[in-house]
Amino acid sequence: MISTLRRGLLVVLAALPLMANAVAAPSAHDLVQDTTTRMLADLSANKEKYKQDPADFYTALNTIVGPVVDAEGISKSIMTVKYSRKATPAQMQTFQENFKKGLFQFYGNALLEYNNQGITVEPAKDESGDRTSVGMTVKGSNGAVYPVQYTLEKINGEWKLRNVIINGINIGKLFRDQFADAMQRNGNDLDKTINNWAGEVAKAKEATEKKAQ
Repeated sequence: MISTLRRGLLVVLAALPLMANAVAAPSAHDLVQDTTTRMLADLSANKEKYKQDPADFYTALNTIVGPVVDAEGISKSIMTVKYSRKATPAQMQTFQENFKKGLFQFYGNALLEYNNQGITVEPAKDESGDRTSVGMTVKGSNGAVYPVQYTLEKINGEWKLRNVIINGINIGKLFRDQFADAMQRNGNDLDKTINNWAGEVAKAKEATEKKAQ
C-alpha cells in the first residue's frame, strides 16, 4: 500500500512542471487590461488618501504595475549603450529603482486627476512575435480623447512593458534625451545623474505639459 502511494506521489510530482507549463501566460492585451482594471479599482478606493499622500499611490503603482515593467531593459535603453556599459551592477540597480519611481510620478500625477471619464483598451493586435503594442484611449475632463500606446516585449515567455507613447509623446525617447542632457550638465558623472533622476523626471514632465498646452 505504501509503495503504491509512493509511486502515485512520484507521478504527481513529475507532472507538476507539465501542469505549470500548461497554464499559459496572459496575452499582452489581457495583461494591459487586467493591470488597468486593478489600478483603477485601487485608485477609486483610495483616491482621497493618495491625494493627501501621493507617495502611497506611487507605492501602490509599483505593486500593481511594477511587475509588468521591464525595468532592466528600459533602464538600459534610457542610458543607451554609451553609458550603460560603463555602469556597475549597483548603479544599474539604483537607476532601475529610480526609473520606476520617476515613471510612476510622471504617470501617477495625471491619474490622480482622473475622474472616471473613460478609459478603453483597444482590441488585441497580432501577438505572434516577440514584440507587440496595445492601444488605449483616455477621455479627459474636457471631453478630449487622448491616445495611449504601450509597447510590450516577450521575455522568458511573459509579456513586459518596454515603452509608452502618451498623446504622441514617446516617454522612452523623452527620458533617453533627458538622461543624455543630464550627463552633459553633470560632467558625465553617472552617480550624480542617477541619484538626481527624480529632478530630471520633473523637468521632463514640465516640458511635456508645455508641449501639450
